[in-house]
Amino acid sequence: MSEKLSYEKSCGAVVYCQENNDIQYLLVCEHSGFWVFPKGHMESGESEQETALREVKEETGLDITFVSGFRVKDEHNLAREGRPDIIKQTIYFLAEYQNQRFVPQKSEIAKIVLLDFESAMATLQFDSFKHILAQAHSFLTQNESIQ
Repeated sequence: MSEKLSYEKSCGAVVYCQENNDIQYLLVCEHSGFWVFPKGHMESGESEQETALREVKEETGLDITFVSGFRVKDEHNLAREGRPDIIKQTIYFLAEYQNQRFVPQKSEIAKIVLLDFESAMATLQFDSFKHILAQAHSFLTQNESIQ
């Protein structure tokens, strides 16, 4: 007998800035100790991008600008959290911020760091996040979005 799966949807962004002609990626550390990209649950009536904008602002205090053409989906089962009948679907966009200071929202995240690509890859614990970061970095460098 198969159980019916349900979905939880979140949206977020791979956030970066440019410092001295180098791309720096923003990672947030959850209270669980895991390094991730800023993200959160969609609220009723929100679009994916509205959710990502709100969640990045809530968690980091940053106003971001999306890079058009980048949208990736990550899905995983929440069995590790004791909810094996739920699939978590997270949509990530690519977004830049400039000339702002980030401030971690202590109720949501423990800390925020800015890292170059190699350091960010070494910091992320989950392969799915490493894959998303690699896609974002490739998108930025191959499309020469960064001037």
